[in-house]
Amino acid sequence: MKNPILKLAFILWISPCNLEAQAYQNNQEKLIEDVNYLINQIETSYVYLSDKGVDLNCLRDFYTNKVHEINSIETEISLYENLLNEFYDSHIHLNTNTQSSYRLYAPLYISLKNDEFYISEVWESQINPISVNLIGAKVISMNDKTIKSLIDSFPSSCNDKKNPDVKEWIANKIVAGKYNESRIFHLLLSNGKKIKFDLDEIDIKSSRKMLSFYSLNNIGIIRINNSLGNNDLIEEFDETLNGLSNTKGLIIDLRNTISGGNSYVARGILSRFINRSIPYQIHSFNEKYGDGPLIPRKWMEFVNPRGKYYNKPVVVLVGRWTASMGEGLAIGFDSLDNATVVGTEMYKLAGAVNNFNFENRDYGYQLSTERLFHVNGTPREKYIPKHVVNESNIGADELMNKAILLLNN
Repeated sequence: MKNPILKLAFILWISPCNLEAQAYQNNQEKLIEDVNYLINQIETSYVYLSDKGVDLNCLRDFYTNKVHEINSIETEISLYENLLNEFYDSHIHLNTNTQSSYRLYAPLYISLKNDEFYISEVWESQINPISVNLIGAKVISMNDKTIKSLIDSFPSSCNDKKNPDVKEWIANKIVAGKYNESRIFHLLLSNGKKIKFDLDEIDIKSSRKMLSFYSLNNIGIIRINNSLGNNDLIEEFDETLNGLSNTKGLIIDLRNTISGGNSYVARGILSRFINRSIPYQIHSFNEKYGDGPLIPRKWMEFVNPRGKYYNKPVVVLVGRWTASMGEGLAIGFDSLDNATVVGTEMYKLAGAVNNFNFENRDYGYQLSTERLFHVNGTPREKYIPKHVVNESNIGADELMNKAILLLNN
């Protein structure tokens, strides 16, 4: 395997595969070849394989035996999607999809509690106001089926659906839903009222600006608008921060970084908040050349000061839709003396990814090839903010209020 290239992009919109007009040709030999190729690549490159408890022989048997059922590009893509979903890891997926593919995220997150599912977070910072408080609502059904029955019928066969981590991951994949299916819920709200709720009626905000900012009582607030993969963000961030240099403190809102980004941009931002070289994150992976053995390699990445140093207190806001490079930026800030992190658990995307190609397909996939850690040794996907805010009510930005309170104190 070549040296892994640090690549923390979390691709959340992938162009659908070009559907050819002619009849689909099922070449079972090549389909099986690519099933085995994918499993072999997982075995040699997927750095979290040992954590997942998935039997590779089960995968080989089950998915090669499914090949005879393939009769369209949709069912072909579903075959490989389902295989990757066995690892209950949102950071690994194909780089193509169809209308029958599952979305990669939803504007709400459900958590498992006492074998029932409850809405624990809503993407409040990125949706237009809704009239009902969904936080704490018990999920009775989705599309008239219980979540338990939907988990049982979810197309994975080699992972342990009794494992709470597997169960919660599948449940949120189900909530994300397929592009061509509705998402109608029956909910029991925390106030005891039962309602019917169409998730597709939630209006997600969009912004053409890479960032937005304002000042409130001499506190600067910078919101990153899902642009950590755009290198031009560094220059715009510099200009914005320079204009807020006289504020008494700063809030950096990373709650809309669902598409991840790259470490060039992250280091560009962090470099404005330090006056000396500091460690930023730890990388760990297995290195291999040719037929040689796998040799573990671990190293610490540093970031160096750049531009005018902002030395006032900084609060970083994170949530379930802080993903990949957003998570990396958050743990980087957490290691600074003058910064603290406020929010909920993040998306918990594990590691850094590389892209790979099949032998016989014109599309590929991405696998996590490096483990990433906070400089204190905490795996990035297990990091929890210093100041956890358990949201209770839609309509009051409890995370922002907490950040302002900390800065005023």
